[in-house]
Amino acid sequence: MKKSVTLYTDGACSGNPGLGGYGGILIYGDVKREYSGSEMDTTNNRMELFAVIIGLKRLKYPCKVDVYSDSAYTVNAFLNGWLDSWRANGWKKADNKPVLNTDLWEELYALTKTHDVTFHKVAGHADNALNNRCDELARSAIAELRKTLPKELPQQDDAEKL
Repeated sequence: MKKSVTLYTDGACSGNPGLGGYGGILIYGDVKREYSGSEMDTTNNRMELFAVIIGLKRLKYPCKVDVYSDSAYTVNAFLNGWLDSWRANGWKKADNKPVLNTDLWEELYALTKTHDVTFHKVAGHADNALNNRCDELARSAIAELRKTLPKELPQQDDAEKL
């Protein structure tokens, strides 16, 4: 029997594209494990997907996983069957435009074949403490990345004025 795990995730971007961060919380019984990371030139949607991928990759063996995310992009792709349609249509959307982030979608799809994953949509920036904590982790990861950048590079606030 597969163990049941809960995974909360969030992604953030300072500029879109811009500096990005992701955060997640894996919960098994009374044990909670947080994780986060960042990327230099990315988008909010990529960070949302990456947050789920990293969480699922941290599991050592196949599990039953309930994923909670405020990303309609991520959750609806599974709940509304978009991902299956995109794959069947050669990674093209209904309007025949190419699907973005296919590298991450393919990786996430493969992970959903290893794990028994159920996606749940939660309201973003609302009263869900675990979702809010994931947002904090993602934003903190961006702040830490920003500290490593040379001072002569414009900060996001300055870049938005250009």
